[in-house]
Amino acid sequence: MTTNTTNSIPAGFEIRRIESRDYAGVTTALSGLTTVGDLSQSQFDDILAYWDTQLLPGRTDGARSYNTSVIIESATGRVSAVGTVFVEKKLIHAGGLVGHIEDIAVNPDFRGKQLGKVLINHLSAQGASLGCYKVILDCDEKNVGFYEKCGYSRAGVEMQVRM
Repeated sequence: MTTNTTNSIPAGFEIRRIESRDYAGVTTALSGLTTVGDLSQSQFDDILAYWDTQLLPGRTDGARSYNTSVIIESATGRVSAVGTVFVEKKLIHAGGLVGHIEDIAVNPDFRGKQLGKVLINHLSAQGASLGCYKVILDCDEKNVGFYEKCGYSRAGVEMQVRM
């Protein structure tokens, strides 16, 4: 798995932690993935504030459980892609950590620039740097090939019940 993703970010883009000012771009990108719903700027900010309070247990370095990153077009500040690695503390593996990659979305205007792969590699490396013994994700069958190109392999079946 690639751990140094800085060099793979295309010229004219940067990657950073999500911020309040990313509201419009993030909700636009995510709406191409799933239903965002009627999420106000205030609700968005409340979620970011909550995420900032969720620190990994036993750490003194401020490491967080919720790690959402955005790729920004440097010249315009537009959100090009968004994704999260959520870190879960487990009872198994001696209380080990598992990273869950969630909500990967690339703004349609920026597709074809390898930003999804850059983001997946960044989030995977972030999980590793936080001490995760593995990083996992769920995806649609049509996206398996993409994630295999990012170094992931099939490891089971996703199940769900919708509420």
